[in-house]
Amino acid sequence: MDCCICGPMASVFRSPRNTICTSCYEGGRSMIAFLNMHEVDGAVDRSRDSVQLQSNSTKGILQAWNYMNEMKNHQEEMKERMDFLEGFSVAFREKMHADIELKAGNGVPIPAHRALLATRSEIFQTMLDWDEFKAPSSDTISLPELSHEELQCLLQFLYSGSLSSENTEQHVYSMLVAADKYDIPFLKKLCEKRILGSLDASNALEVLEISEICSNKILKESAMSSIVKHMEEIVFSPGFERFALKNAHLCVEITRALFRENKDKKLGGTSQHASFT
Repeated sequence: MDCCICGPMASVFRSPRNTICTSCYEGGRSMIAFLNMHEVDGAVDRSRDSVQLQSNSTKGILQAWNYMNEMKNHQEEMKERMDFLEGFSVAFREKMHADIELKAGNGVPIPAHRALLATRSEIFQTMLDWDEFKAPSSDTISLPELSHEELQCLLQFLYSGSLSSENTEQHVYSMLVAADKYDIPFLKKLCEKRILGSLDASNALEVLEISEICSNKILKESAMSSIVKHMEEIVFSPGFERFALKNAHLCVEITRALFRENKDKKLGGTSQHASFT
């Protein structure tokens, strides 16, 4: 039977024939729960009187309705703002009035705009304020630590304020290093969040190595905790020997962290402990 809410003949259905589809049912449940959340705030703590409860319930529904309208207007405003800012991305893609080039360690230089680089990074601003960069002949900045694809990804972020899922997956570590080196806090925060969200035994060593390069305390503590938690799996993984050869000082820190963990377990009354062979 058709849904009495979204069906094409909803207006002619009458009780007891009225039925609703699963989508409308779940939507109604969500709406009732949302309204009840607002009703309780205005009713329970103020009075147990039924008249007051009814009045506050009505007020709660009105508040919820106003809140939903505000959220809708906010979303529309944000969309309009993003559409407006999309002009920067168009300028980058179309190379419109570019006045400087950035050269990676490989590949051809990429055109960009001095003003945008200066507003996105204090490091770029300082570089561009040097007298040599004010001369017309000085129109290239070299970033040899980045590949051409990584530089393209960095510039796309500077122009659009976001990273695509593909770029995040491929270049999140290099973007974190670039954000740290060129002082781009928003990019640093975004990369940090993405890395923490994907942290597990398979990449903990890599995250620890990157955290050391960037002096990122949050990532380092999280990576170290994951390594200690999955020590046996990580120590016998193919990448551990390569990691140890390159990062002897971090292996010392891992060993100390493991012994601290074992000591805490003993003090806590547990007999479980890790061992090395």
